[in-house]
Amino acid sequence: MSEILLTSLTVFVLAVLVGFEVISKVPATLHTPLMSGANAIHGVVLIGAMAIVATADNPLSLVLSFVAVVFAAMNVVGGYLVTDRMLQMFRQRRAPAAPSEPPASLAVPSGEPEGAGRGQG
Repeated sequence: MSEILLTSLTVFVLAVLVGFEVISKVPATLHTPLMSGANAIHGVVLIGAMAIVATADNPLSLVLSFVAVVFAAMNVVGGYLVTDRMLQMFRQRRAPAAPSEPPASLAVPSGEPEGAGRGQG
């Protein structure tokens, strides 16, 4: 294994561990602002992945950079969906509508006994 690859893997593993520790300590009330900030960061990651695709010079780097673009795009879209769903929890729900009067076709006319004038009798 080359020294550059080993250094890159070490940085990646440390970033994963630090990220997990930071996220696990966030209280529930801060999740929505945190997701909004993460979406902005993921947008930057998506732009960076697209820049890497533009400079890919062999098939392996092209495939890997394309996968990076796909994952970054899924992350951005998923983050916005989760943020929207979380924000829906804070919206006020409408009060249930009061039952309205029955339609005129079902209402009994006020001056006639029930069944009168309907061909019964």
